[in-house]
Amino acid sequence: MKKEFLRIFAYIYRNYIFAIRNVFTFFDLLFWPIIGIVSIGMMSTFLKLDKNLLSFLLTGTITSGVLQVTQLEVSYGLLYEIWSKSIKQIFITPTKHHHYIFGSWIIGIIRGLIVFLLLSIISYYLFSFYLPKFEFIIFSLLGIFLTSLILGMIVNFFILLYGQRVDIIAWSISVLTMLICGIYYPVSVLPKWLTKIAEFIPLTYFLEYFRKGYGFEETFRHGLLKGFILCIVYGFILFYLIKFAHNHTRKTGSVIRLSE
Repeated sequence: MKKEFLRIFAYIYRNYIFAIRNVFTFFDLLFWPIIGIVSIGMMSTFLKLDKNLLSFLLTGTITSGVLQVTQLEVSYGLLYEIWSKSIKQIFITPTKHHHYIFGSWIIGIIRGLIVFLLLSIISYYLFSFYLPKFEFIIFSLLGIFLTSLILGMIVNFFILLYGQRVDIIAWSISVLTMLICGIYYPVSVLPKWLTKIAEFIPLTYFLEYFRKGYGFEETFRHGLLKGFILCIVYGFILFYLIKFAHNHTRKTGSVIRLSE
């Protein structure tokens, strides 16, 4: 158990070093969430939306900022090695794929919490936006972080199989997910086939639970439970898929090409 923790901590420290050496990357991650919260808030003010609708939109903006920042950190856990041409060194260390995934995820959670606090403070002072009760915040954030982990693992899986040419998925997957999950609208307004897809995405339930703190009704029953169950199921499936991708990369020798 101690060795497992130390191996995860090694990747936590690695990502921390990347963060402090490239401050501009961190500001880039903060820039878009701040632009999003200010622009959506100003639009709401211009349209003279009431507090409930304002809360609906701003919760979506805050969720998108936290989700994207955390997911990108998990995705970067592997992309950093590809960009620095050192992924083959990772494969010969006594660490496993879950070590760098969890190490990156923990740093992503820290960044996500910073973004959450920053966006909440900006929303409060500029648009008089109040956070709901603590229980809604804690369970929603936990769900958002778990969804970010799932999305980051999907990115890692495809990059291991297809290489750097599919790295665009790292930036697009969270946007597409939020589009289906009703980031600025209830999923009930989507076409029925998209609503069915939304039922299989955990973020749908965590976003609705967040908004429940402002009096909005949930579209699906037992949404919070469904969201966490989906995260657990997807987590186990992706764990073995990434393990398969690692073995496939070794057998085909593509790990060498990823390091060139």
